[in-house]
Amino acid sequence: MNASEIFVSVDIETSGPVPGLFSLLSIGACLVHAPDVRFYAELKPDCTGFDPEALAVTGFNLQALATTGIAPADAMLQLSTWLTSHLQPSQKPVFTGLNAPFDWSFINYYFHKYTGNNPFGFSALDIKAYFMGATGCTWSETKSSMMTQRLSAKGRPSHNALDDALFQAERFALM
Repeated sequence: MNASEIFVSVDIETSGPVPGLFSLLSIGACLVHAPDVRFYAELKPDCTGFDPEALAVTGFNLQALATTGIAPADAMLQLSTWLTSHLQPSQKPVFTGLNAPFDWSFINYYFHKYTGNNPFGFSALDIKAYFMGATGCTWSETKSSMMTQRLSAKGRPSHNALDDALFQAERFALM
């Protein structure tokens, strides 16, 4: 691994499948090489769209988050500040996630909508694809439960964005 690249495990919870029509509800992140360096935020919904199944998985209530969550613009600024505070000027954060295309799409959309810039850039490292390439397994064998077994990982997913960012970081570090 290149010291100029800092792998950041990011997980999110949302109110549905696509940004713009559905809201980003929580963000969890940690540095893969230093998982005790963490970020977590719960956001106010920025639209009314929701998929009942998505909300059931997250355990969030949109009305409660409208009161207790932080404004999306503030959350994205806080995430950007957190990232910057843990990087040297020569280092670049690498968005790392399980099913990174999904999580990255929301993070990218929200960064551009609320701050005008995504510090992760226009790419993400997908742990599932990395695992497939590293082990030679089939795509159907990239489920997190199979990774856990093959890598002898300890953590379990919980649908809490921070817990799941830590879960992802453990698997990626074991690879």
